[in-house]
Order: sequence, then C-alpha cells, then structure tokens
Amino acid sequence: MNHDYFTIGPRKDIRDIKIVLYNEKEISNSLVKRFLTCEGYSFRCISYQDESDLGTKIQSFIHEGAESKEVLILKDNRGRFVQKCPGSPGVICCNYWVVNTCFNCLYDCSYCYLNTYLNSFGIVQFSNLEVLYRDLCEFSKKNENRVCRIGTGEYTDSLMMDQITGIASELISITSKNRNIFLELKTKSHNINHLLNIGDKGNTVLAWSLNTQRNIDKHESGTSSLAERLASAKEASKSGYHTAFHFDPIIIYEGWQDDYRKTINDLFNAVPAGNICWISLGGFRYTLAFKEYMKEYGKDREIFVEEFLPGIDGKYRYFKKNRLEIYTHIIQCIRDHSRDVYLYFCMESADIWLSALGKRFSESEDLENDMIKHLTQSYL
Repeated sequence: MNHDYFTIGPRKDIRDIKIVLYNEKEISNSLVKRFLTCEGYSFRCISYQDESDLGTKIQSFIHEGAESKEVLILKDNRGRFVQKCPGSPGVICCNYWVVNTCFNCLYDCSYCYLNTYLNSFGIVQFSNLEVLYRDLCEFSKKNENRVCRIGTGEYTDSLMMDQITGIASELISITSKNRNIFLELKTKSHNINHLLNIGDKGNTVLAWSLNTQRNIDKHESGTSSLAERLASAKEASKSGYHTAFHFDPIIIYEGWQDDYRKTINDLFNAVPAGNICWISLGGFRYTLAFKEYMKEYGKDREIFVEEFLPGIDGKYRYFKKNRLEIYTHIIQCIRDHSRDVYLYFCMESADIWLSALGKRFSESEDLENDMIKHLTQSYL
C-alpha cells in the first residue's frame, strides 16, 4: 500500500485561536503582554475579573458557538509545575519528570487520552511562568549529580504556540546549565525555526511523535505532515540538538507493515542514527471511558476494529501476540538501519520487554536506570 505524504484537511496553529482570555489583574504579566502586543494574529483579547467571571464568559462563548480549541485561557497554575510522570500501575514506565506548562492542545488527535482526562473548556496556558522557571531551577540544582530526563508535552503539544509564549527557549536556558539534565520537548508540529539559533542547547532533545501518513491523515487532524516533521527534525539535528522519536500509539490496519517500514526508512534518511537519543514504541491503548466518549460524540470508530483485552492497569490493548508481532516488525525495521539506537516501550508489561527486546525489567526503576546508563555512556 503506497501513500503519498500530504496532509488532509487544514493544519492548525496559533492562528486558529479566536479568543484569548486573561485576568485583568495580570495586565503586566510577561506572558499576557506577549499576547496583547503580538502582531499578525486576529484573536480577540478579553479580560476577566475572577474565576466566577471567567466561568460566565466561557458559558457566553459556548452559547455563541465557540469551539473549545478556539479559546485560550491565560491563568495561574495552582498546582505543581514539575512532577513525576504518573505512568500506569502494573506496567513498566520510563519514570521521567514532567513540566506542566499548559493543559489541552490545538490539535484534534482522535486517540488522545486528554479527550476524557481533561473535563474543561478551552486551552489553559499557565501564565505564572516565573514560578515555573524558579521550580525548574530548583529541580536542576537538586539534580546536579544525577542524570535526569524531564520534558514537556504530557498534557499539551510543547511547541504549538511557542513562537509567542517563548517558554521553550527559557527552559533550554535553564537546563543547559546542568549537563545532567536531558530536556525533552515533544511535538507533532514543525514549529522550531525560532529555536535553531540558540547558542547553548545543553542536552536538549527535540522529539517528534511519528506515525504513518495514513494514520496522521486519519487520526491526527490539524498536525504537521510526516514529511514536515522529519524535515524539521533534520534541521534540528543539523543545528546541534539531540533528537528523539515516539511511535505511540501504533495503530494497525491493512498494509500497516509496509507503511511503518517506509516511515522508518524516511526517518533514518532524514536524521543520522547517531543523532537520535531514543525511540519509544507503544501500541494503541484506551480506557472504557474513552471508548464511550468516542461513541457518544460519533467519532471514527475504525480504531476499535481489532480485538483488545484489558490489562492490569485497566487499559485495553491489542492481544499480546498481536503486540509482539507489531513490536518485532518495527524493531527489525529500526535495526535494519541501526543496531545502537536506544529503544524502549511506553507502558508495557515485563513479559513484552523480555520477549521483544530481551531486557529483564521487573519494575519501572529498572528502565529508568537503564536509560541513565545509556545517556551517561553516550553523551556525558
């Protein structure tokens, strides 16, 4: 099966935001100022007085027909900016640290767990960035003598509107002072030009979620095409960044084997294997709440055609024999190009690890320590 690389439907970016809401008390906030003064964008900037007033305004916009992803809400984060990735019980996870910069995303990926995880209207961009930067500085100091992976993109796309927020540049500036910190910025965009000329990149890893173009067209509405992602990864690599790639979720269909092989061939034609820090693999998985959401809102249900079984963490996955077939094929496609690129699974069982990669991990700390060993030997 042959698919030319093109994007079906409009690609989305910050220009698709129609309304920006900000707290009137934060008029002097640096991030609020960026949105109030940026040129070339047509969104309306509207102030709110407090949480009650914000709720009233949101209800008014909903009544007017505004879509959730057309509204950007600038507000303080009352929780923790830096925390351990929650992972999933009973499976092996990578144990990395998460930087929470934003909740929700511009893109419309059909499989995204945020569809049921975040029960709120709008994209929430945290505006008290001075607290974020302070917390990250403290994290860096606490880990001066320990290798750590930390990244954005758990609850949003790291770079979807970074040309305005400027958050990535600040995170790079902070973490580049500690070579033991590997900062990962994950994206499905090609919005990296503003980052290419940064001088000291430290051990920053620009990472892309990859899929076959067929899956991008079908399930990743509004995102950059595969060709655009790989072209930006090539530029990032040439400019001195480490790169990483995530095949997650892997979604199978008739002809998936050839399409994933072609995708992997294109990846290694774009980026030298020596410039890739890691590649992760994860099969499509979901909760019952997610399936109910897809049914309720009439979303495409082709994604559920295959048979699934619930795991110990309550998430439904392809049968074990099917996952092994998937992973074995994709691992071989990668190994045809490089025997050395570090591979890991996201939220997989210990027996899959042993059968597919020959690694005997009994808990997440085993994977974390293995990755630290890899990074220490390869980059420090």
